[in-house]
Formats: sequence, structure tokens, C-alpha cells
Amino acid sequence: MKVSEYVKGGLKNFTEDEVLGRSGSHAEGVHRVTIYVREEEGRVVDCKFNATKRCKKLLAVTDYACERLKETGMLPTEEEILSFFSEEKEKDKMKNRISIALSAIKKALS
Repeated sequence: MKVSEYVKGGLKNFTEDEVLGRSGSHAEGVHRVTIYVREEEGRVVDCKFNATKRCKKLLAVTDYACERLKETGMLPTEEEILSFFSEEKEKDKMKNRISIALSAIKKALS
């Protein structure tokens, strides 16, 4: 899938507001993402994020990672995310945005 197609389909976990629960954020250059995680009985029941809107790659990767975390209870790997967005050509940029997203989620979970 291409990032542009994913974003066009709608971001399910993007929020403008702070959400109750634990949070973690990570910034690198102009890219910043904040993750909000809500758990019940030790299980992630919701994951929302806010990010700089200028980077579609960061938005798509973070939304996908939040969705996988809610569905499986586990953080997706870099390889899983790259595989999902296999049509993207700029692999180095994708790896950077994945690193930012996963770092923020790990902070929110710790």
C-alpha cells in the first residue's frame, strides 16, 4: 500500500485533543508525534496520536502502529510496517518515520 492511499482512506487514531491515559512523545527535526495509550486490566484498549501534519509518512505509520497495537496487543515491528507500506519508494524516510512512531509508543507504554 502507498502512504497516500492510507491517509486518503482516513486516519482512525489521529486526535487534536489530549486523551486520558499514558502518553509518550518523540521528536526529530520538524517531526513530532505524541501517543496516548489507555489500558484496562493490563491490555491496551485505545491508542491515539497527535503529530505534525506536514508528514504523511509519519501520520500513516503512526496510525497503522496504533491500530495494530489495539488489535493484537503488540507493537508492530519495523519489518511489518515496511511490508504493509511496501509500495513506498523512499525506504530510508519510511524507516526514520517508523523509528519516531515506535519510540513514542514505547515511551507511552513504559
